[in-house]
Amino acid sequence: MQVHIPLKKVVDNSYDITIDTLPKMNFDTKVAVVTNQTVSKLHLDYLLSKISAKELHVITLQDGEEYKNQASIDAILESLFENRFNRKSMLIAFGGGVIGDMTGYAASIFQRGIDFIQIPTTLLSQVDASVGGKTGMNNKYGKNLVGAFHQPKAVYIDPYFLTTLPQREFSAGVAEIVKMAVTFNKEFFTFLESADLNNPKVLQEVIKQAVQTKASVVAEDEKEKGIRAALNYGHTFGHVIENETQYKKFLHGEAVAIGMVMANEMAVKMNLMSEKEALRVKSLLEKYNLPVSYVIEDVRKFYETFFLDKKSSDSAITFVLPLGIGDFVITDKIDIGTIMCVLNKFGKN
Repeated sequence: MQVHIPLKKVVDNSYDITIDTLPKMNFDTKVAVVTNQTVSKLHLDYLLSKISAKELHVITLQDGEEYKNQASIDAILESLFENRFNRKSMLIAFGGGVIGDMTGYAASIFQRGIDFIQIPTTLLSQVDASVGGKTGMNNKYGKNLVGAFHQPKAVYIDPYFLTTLPQREFSAGVAEIVKMAVTFNKEFFTFLESADLNNPKVLQEVIKQAVQTKASVVAEDEKEKGIRAALNYGHTFGHVIENETQYKKFLHGEAVAIGMVMANEMAVKMNLMSEKEALRVKSLLEKYNLPVSYVIEDVRKFYETFFLDKKSSDSAITFVLPLGIGDFVITDKIDIGTIMCVLNKFGKN
């Protein structure tokens, strides 16, 4: 006798993304703020003045992509266990994308999952990393290869935090904004070409448009089975660059900027994008002093590292390529000859 029992999902993991001055937050539970040394010195007092909780703890990690590892995750978990946190407790990610990813991942695995809130302090994390529930850490094989989809309960984007952001970090965030414009919104891209992001009102509008784009994509494809993969434009190349340079030479957004230039080179070769359009993207990246070149020391090794990417399979590499400006294609059907030809253009002579 065949038995068929449906299991219907009843969990709604929707949440609000607020772009405004940080509100007062009241929690009738234990709360741990996870941050790093840099953000702590600049803004922790401001955040703590906004929080009322049954019990409040601060977990301070070292700052940098190279610390996005198991040791940092263990430090978070050990603090939670030592302070007797439970399933009703709350974590608050207070920092850039590295802190957000690790806090979310720790929240996803502590006692099989607790709630967390994102309060991003960098432009990159405000427009991209804090939205969508991707969490994780790096290991020796590559970037974000260990992690989980775990949506936050809320995201609070306060532009005030950007007033202390170094210019290089700001530019790295612009790279992720450009990424979304190239793949989803031609008009937004054109607007960015002449926009003055030093103007607070213009910057807030740009953040709003970028977040709206990311939120609509995630709502349609939370687990990256389709359209959400387009947000990886520039990342397939960029992650290899980060891995090769041990996460120390380039900020994530900088590696993505180079990755977009490489992806555009492939798109031009395949007649998906004109050379003029590729130059427009490159020029916009250069406007914000983002790196647009990289010398590949070992082309074959670079190629093999592609296969460690989460989006690739055993025998095929998945690329996100622009279709001009404002559209994209996701493909794993590019032959090795084409890939190697593009990589050789960036290879050491």
